Amino acid sequence: MGQILYQLDDNSLSFPLIECALTEPNGLLALGGDLSPQRLIAAYSQGIFPWYSDNDPLMWWSPDPRAIIDIDQLRINRTLRKAINKSPYQITLNQDFSQVTQLCANAPFRTDGTWIQPEMEAAYLTLHQQGYAHSIEVWYTDEHDNKALVGGLYGVAINGFFSGESMFYKQSNASKFALIALGQLLKSVDINFIDCQLLNPFLEDMGAKETSRDIFIHKQQHALTKTMPDDFWQARTLTLF
Repeated sequence: MGQILYQLDDNSLSFPLIECALTEPNGLLALGGDLSPQRLIAAYSQGIFPWYSDNDPLMWWSPDPRAIIDIDQLRINRTLRKAINKSPYQITLNQDFSQVTQLCANAPFRTDGTWIQPEMEAAYLTLHQQGYAHSIEVWYTDEHDNKALVGGLYGVAINGFFSGESMFYKQSNASKFALIALGQLLKSVDINFIDCQLLNPFLEDMGAKETSRDIFIHKQQHALTKTMPDDFWQARTLTLF
């Protein structure tokens, strides 16, 4: 019997079992539904995320293998460590979520268009306002005291589980600084991995690896049981090392 691609019921938040995801393309599980906060939270709680391009239907994914970063294995080579020690950047948490998502959508290094459609930006902004989506910002201030956002990332957090969505940079190492800051922040409360969803050369260079969906789900479900401090995601300035 061939694999079946499921159509979500607009009146239900239920997803099919992740084992039903198609092998090719890797991890496509279902079509349809909406980007309501309730559906997004239900999806991420099961290791499912939306990903689609302009003119495509809304698609939901649970890939196997899954890309993750074990925070203890986050790769900081000598050159990057020197850059951190001489850093001209200020790093903040949750101080400009909207601008981060906009810049991720328009990142100049994208060659295949963007999957961050306006409705996606709006959906994640709502999640941010409800306390489920967060951003790391990297700022640069020039000699004239002009401050600009030059790097950052955002993702979805449910208890101790953080699923990275996208990142951008406008200056050298800025997105790396954002990822390192996120890793240190999560490690401070004994969270040991970041969900990267799909592997790419940048993430691999930073220490990301692929693991089986079964192992990922085991780690993810354990992370979901962790209760976070009330002020953990409070907007503030972050310090590297």
